[in-house]
Amino acid sequence: MLSKQLKATGQIPCQITHILRQLATKASSTVEPVSLEQAKPYADLPGPSRFHMFRAFLPGGRYHNAPIHHMFLDLKERYGNIFRMPSVAGVDMVFTMNPEDYSIIFRNEGALPYRRSFKTFEYFKRVQRNDIFGDKDGLTSGNGPAWGKMRTAVNPILLQPRNAKLYMNNLLQVNDEFVERIRLIRDPGTNEMPDDFVEDIRFLVLESIGSVALNARLGLLGENRNSAEGKQLTTALQDVLEAGFELDILPPFWKYLPVPKFKRLMRQFDTILNICYGHIEHALKKIEEDAKAGNISPEIGLEKSLLEKLANVDRETAVIIALDLLFAGSDPTLVSLSGILFSLAKNPAQQARLREEIKQILPEKNSPLTMDNMANLPYLRACIKEGIRLYPIGPGTLRRMPHDVVLSGYRVVAGTDVGTGANFQMANVEQFVPKVREFLPERWLRDQSNSTLVGETTTPFMYIPFGFGPRSCAGKRIVDMILEIAVARLIRNFDIGFDYPIDNAFKTQFFVKPNIPFKFKFVERSE
Repeated sequence: MLSKQLKATGQIPCQITHILRQLATKASSTVEPVSLEQAKPYADLPGPSRFHMFRAFLPGGRYHNAPIHHMFLDLKERYGNIFRMPSVAGVDMVFTMNPEDYSIIFRNEGALPYRRSFKTFEYFKRVQRNDIFGDKDGLTSGNGPAWGKMRTAVNPILLQPRNAKLYMNNLLQVNDEFVERIRLIRDPGTNEMPDDFVEDIRFLVLESIGSVALNARLGLLGENRNSAEGKQLTTALQDVLEAGFELDILPPFWKYLPVPKFKRLMRQFDTILNICYGHIEHALKKIEEDAKAGNISPEIGLEKSLLEKLANVDRETAVIIALDLLFAGSDPTLVSLSGILFSLAKNPAQQARLREEIKQILPEKNSPLTMDNMANLPYLRACIKEGIRLYPIGPGTLRRMPHDVVLSGYRVVAGTDVGTGANFQMANVEQFVPKVREFLPERWLRDQSNSTLVGETTTPFMYIPFGFGPRSCAGKRIVDMILEIAVARLIRNFDIGFDYPIDNAFKTQFFVKPNIPFKFKFVERSE
């Protein structure tokens, strides 16, 4: 049985990669378009029964405490390229790993794409803290007209490139502190980081997001590293990541029975909300006081800060966006940044090429990064894309079909949630990416000589780590800036190494999580 063979590793082990390659080969043949009338009926979709799916999650079951990619790949091996997962209490999900289905899914998602929301967070907003949220929806968990209204209001604020200048200086200050933190805590003899260095990377990400969304410095890289608030925030975010996703994916017993994990989750939601709200209120009060006193940042001039622009929609919107950025951005960004650093540490030739590019715009280690000089760093962006490809944060994307569609020859009825496995395929299947487990940023450069490294895919939807269309990640530009600045600063200041295996650097349960000590080696550059 496959479930007894697999290990909860961050990357898919060789036996799973072999299975994926076999299944990908089966799916590679061109399929003629099938009309709704010609399609096989929805009832014929293969998959487990509701009883067997329910039993699989209980102690002793096939998927009890198993990583989520284990479940999807095991179902794929048993039922084929497309299968149906019956819901125990809710909406069925159809999961496909046929690339020819992906464009159909996204081209039929509608003007207000519906994505399965986290019911626990909905409960928190509607019942626990209706005083803050009212009838508003967040960007990650909301759907329908309310979601569309908020997304329309914040898109110009979050996605316009010119608004990056509003948080550029904050991110630079955070990264300067991070570089100094590395110099402080590395072993003076080996230049290695301590075993818990992953927490410093986590604090870098949280501090970066906080500097953007809260217009505040949390002090997690310095004076507040061991503060009560810092510990509360990081513990709460990790609990939410684990318990929240688990309670939403597994049968929702919390709706009918007293579940201790659910009660703890509500308390942790409250903790994060109160911390965010307190910082936002403090920051907005300071903005108002500075405006009255005429204290305007010379870097920004009369331009309002990102937080102030969000608060101009209303304060509740500012809080909701801050929560979304923290919930949806903190751990995924940590995994992406760490994956990029692992890749560069294990590939000194690519690291050297990247450093030469960065030295062109930063001739000295303390040369300033600016919006202008960062515009011409194609190899940096290629390294980031390749690192994200190698270390995906999840299997793919999920959409609820607004009307009937045909996927892999089956009629999938309106109202069904459809998931894709493109991220795992791009990271592990040679058919789609030649030399699939090699770190080759060159494959992303606009150079015909590298075209053979990109591979033949049947759809442009194979690589969309930030999503697609109206539901693409609203924080994409912020995450891009966090990654670009962090990698550029670190590569310019240090030779980065890692003297240990990284095959199991991450483990995949419901989300991807660090799995080994992050004992990076940071050797000071002399020039």
